Order: sequence, then structure tokens, then C-alpha cells
Amino acid sequence: MKSNRLAKILKSMEDSNLKQIIVSDPASIFYLTGKWIHPGERMLALYINSKGNNKLFVNRLFPINEDLGVEIVSFDDTDNCIKILSDSLMKDEPVGIDKNWPSRFLIRLMELNGAASYVNSSLIVDRVRMIKDNEEIEFMRNASRLNDMAMEKLKMAALSGHSEKDLAQVLLSIYKEVGADGFSFEPIIAYGANAANPHHSNGDKIPSAGDSIILDIGCVKNSYCSDMTRTVFYKSASERFKEIFNIVLEANKRAIEMIKPGVRFCDIDFAARNYIDSKGYGEYFTHRTGHSIGIEVHDFGDVSSVNTDTVQPGMIFSIEPGIYLPGAVGVRIEDLVLVTESGCEVLNKADKDFIIIG
Repeated sequence: MKSNRLAKILKSMEDSNLKQIIVSDPASIFYLTGKWIHPGERMLALYINSKGNNKLFVNRLFPINEDLGVEIVSFDDTDNCIKILSDSLMKDEPVGIDKNWPSRFLIRLMELNGAASYVNSSLIVDRVRMIKDNEEIEFMRNASRLNDMAMEKLKMAALSGHSEKDLAQVLLSIYKEVGADGFSFEPIIAYGANAANPHHSNGDKIPSAGDSIILDIGCVKNSYCSDMTRTVFYKSASERFKEIFNIVLEANKRAIEMIKPGVRFCDIDFAARNYIDSKGYGEYFTHRTGHSIGIEVHDFGDVSSVNTDTVQPGMIFSIEPGIYLPGAVGVRIEDLVLVTESGCEVLNKADKDFIIIG
């Protein structure tokens, strides 16, 4: 396993007074071993023990030929995999359970009295994953660099008046062209009134003059995600829509200016939210200001009014305020930021100023 990351997990376990945990989330297992395993309905479990008795339990349908730095315990479909796992646990100690372990596995382990008690240990791994190491930071920078390239090409493609669905397909070919490995999430391409729905599903709408166009896109490279949103206008824009755009842009900038170690996530959210509210559009900013990102496009942690945690160097999260007027217009501007020792680095370089295409 990746020794530096494992050491952080073990320290977090010690702080939580836990001597053993079961990690089942494939993304977290990849984080610790460098190996992606997608088990479907079958059991996958990385057992981490404070004494170093670590084991990866995996079905033989997913052969592992490389050295992952952890003992591999293989089983077949006909084996009692939970009994095999149970036999390796410390029976007189609590065991931490990952957030994504199906009840059919957990309840059976409990029936076998696999441990003294069972606790949710998700935060042990999640909080460690929030602080990116140097390798991860470089992967994230590169993924955002590719996303910047794709965004500029996508804006040009939007000139052709594709439907939302068709433009999303164009984006997939653009990602292949720039060297990305595919979508980090299904892109949101939203024209006009559709843009007033923050999580709009791409449809058959063709852009009309005066429409805002939300382009919320992200790619994967080296198993790390990018995410960015730009809003442009098609052929023209009313003065009111331009005003709304500039309010969102200023909210984005004010939130980014707040970011430095020790600042609370909720205060970053307030910087964007209070500005939008002061301009009379507070009720139309209907979501949190941002989310953490890394191996998953939505890693643990967010920039919201209820998150009083403080930001730390190595964290990467989005800043994405928006204003959504039902039936009329939507504007969202999103950047990824890396917290540094003295402030932050904006990972996205794609132009985010007001533009009209077409």
C-alpha cells in the first residue's frame, strides 16, 4: 500500500481510538493501493489493523497480479466470504465500517460476532483524502488543464447551434482529442430557461438568441477529476441578464479571495451568498457554494453555510455560485481552487468573463 497515506490513516485511527477498520469504498481502496476494483454485488474489503495485519479480501473474478503491498485474501463465489473476513478480525475490539458497505455484508458479520462493536469510520479515510499530497495535486492540475482546453473548444462548438444532447457528445470527442480519459460526470449543457435548473438533464433544445448557455463539464485523467462551469450567451443578452452574470462573477471572485488556511468553509459560502443576497437575488441562489473533489467529483466535504470546518493546505474544492430565475435564465460560474500555505491557487484558467457567442 502507499505507505505515506496508510500512515495518515493509522494516525487517524489512533486519534479515534480504533485498532481496526474495514474499507469497502473502491475509490478509497484505489487511494490506498493504487488499484481500481469494481466488485459489483460481490464483497470487496480492505482490512486495516493497527498491528500491521492488513489484508485485502477480493473475489478471484478480479485477479491481482501486481504487488499492492498488502496480503491478498482471495475467495470464490461459493465461499463464505464474510466468515473468511470475520476470522481475521480482533473479536474483542470495535471495528470501523466504511460508509458504502452493503447491509447484507455488515449484518452477517454482526451475526458472526466478528467484533466487539461496530462504528461508522468513514471520516477516518474521508478526512485524510481531503488533503491532497503532491502527486494528487499534480494530477488535479493536469486534469483541470485538460478541462480548460476542452472548455474553449466547446464554446466554439456551441456556435454551431447543436442541441444540448448533441453538444455533450461533441464534448466527449473533445476530451478524447485533448487526451482526457472521459467524463468525470455527465456534463450539464443547459440553454435558456433550462439553465434555471441547476441539475438539468440534457435534452433536445436548440439555443435561441438571448439564451444563457451553462456549460458544466469535467474530465478524468490519471483517475483524478476536474470540474468547471462557464456561462456564455447566444447571439445576444439583455441588460438584466448581463447584470445577473456580473453579480455571479463577483460572488465567485469574492469567495475565492476569502480562501486561505484557517478560514471556515461557511464564511467562504457567506462571502458569495451575502453578495448575491445584497443584490436582491438571494432566493435564487439555491445550492451550496462548492464541494470537495479528487478521485471522485464529489469527495467528502463542501463549501456550505453549515460547514464550520476550516480549510487546510492541500484541500481542493469548487467555488460555484449561481443565480437561477425559473422560466428565464440561469448563470453559474465554477472554478476549482487548491488551498496553499498562504492563500489559494485557482486551477482553472479558462476565460470566465462575460461573452456573447454567435
